[in-house]
Amino acid sequence: MGVLVQRSVLRTLVSMAVPMLAGTFAMNAYHLTDTWFVSRLGTLPLAAMGFTFPVIMLLTFLAGGIATGVTTLVSHALGRHDHPTAARLVTHGIILMLTVSGIILAAGYGSITFLFRQLGADDATLPLIQQYMRIWFLGAPFMALPMLGNGILISAGDSRLASRLILLGTLLNVIFDPILIFGLLGFPAMGIAGAALASLIARTVVTAWLLWLLWKKHRLLALRGFRWRTFGASTRRIAGFAIPSMLSMILMPISAAVITRILSRFGNEAVAAAGAAGRIEMFAFVIPMALGISLTPFVSQNFGAERVDRIREALRASCSFAVGYGGVIAVIFFLAARPLASIFTDNPNVLGILVSYIRIISFGYGMMEVHRYCGFFLTGMHKPSSATILNVIRVLVLLIPLSLLGARWFDVRGVFWGRLITDVVVGTLGLLWVSRVTRNVSPAEQRQEA
Repeated sequence: MGVLVQRSVLRTLVSMAVPMLAGTFAMNAYHLTDTWFVSRLGTLPLAAMGFTFPVIMLLTFLAGGIATGVTTLVSHALGRHDHPTAARLVTHGIILMLTVSGIILAAGYGSITFLFRQLGADDATLPLIQQYMRIWFLGAPFMALPMLGNGILISAGDSRLASRLILLGTLLNVIFDPILIFGLLGFPAMGIAGAALASLIARTVVTAWLLWLLWKKHRLLALRGFRWRTFGASTRRIAGFAIPSMLSMILMPISAAVITRILSRFGNEAVAAAGAAGRIEMFAFVIPMALGISLTPFVSQNFGAERVDRIREALRASCSFAVGYGGVIAVIFFLAARPLASIFTDNPNVLGILVSYIRIISFGYGMMEVHRYCGFFLTGMHKPSSATILNVIRVLVLLIPLSLLGARWFDVRGVFWGRLITDVVVGTLGLLWVSRVTRNVSPAEQRQEA
């Protein structure tokens, strides 16, 4: 193993990122496809989708925290050429993920009405939200396991198959979305609930293939000799990374929920516009996301192999790319804002807000990606708490206060300016922070296991 420490840094990062391009495009197409088809149903269903977004983000990042912990530890073990430990961690990580997703299912299914009332959903949108989220919660385990499995495949140097898994899920979602939403081929028209069921079917198929790959191809499922004592030890090690990562990632949907609450003051049109814009801007991150997905496994393997020099080189290359790419995308989005917005709505109020969102926020995309990359580097170097602190600064110190002030002084567009200022400031801070860590890391820290 240790496949991420052998070739030149740039070649390794490119070889990991390029196969993931199609995968990241497909990953974003999941949400964009659902949003586009649902937008054909009208403004109310689109607004309902906007309300679901922060909740889905919250629960996705809970699972993502566990995935980050398992991926980091597995990568570190592979960097030390310790395959038995890697297999044990993968097996225990899957059991832990199933347990957590089961809790999400049970707790979430019974609290849909209360939860979305707190987010500002009204009597018109709440029934639609209920239709969508009841099915989504039932599929929580099949949402969680692919997140874990894709990271493990990348750690094992198999980013090509990880990308194919994502592509398969998206293709199935695209096929089933119109069939189930609009009632084609003899199926009943399910409306917004059909979008949730299409995603559930797609993710179930992907999960089955993923588990087979981990078992047969990579031999990373240690099904025999399970012991609760070793499972407890693995869980504690995973939690050492997962809890800070969860706290860090949970801040994002919490901030999205607060922003949704702020925007709801300006009507359902503002919520619908922001929900659609969130899906549009995902495509701004398709290419840098392909690189970002690879960074934690790369950094962790090289950290385990005591190659901090390669980590420094990767930091320079990745952040330079993020800034340059973000600048190009900002110009493109500024010029194409109205045609992009018109894909999702013909309501003039929604259209105007959506165009403003795209034109203002896009100029922070580059530094927002730098901030994300810095979190990946800190986690890969076994400093997940530092990554969490960086996100606390972003959300609690900058984003929420600036959004509230912007809404008060400049109405809905002031919220967007608050986000832009936040992205620029926190991206700069993150780069300075990680640069300092890579200069001061000690050999003993690189040899630690967790």
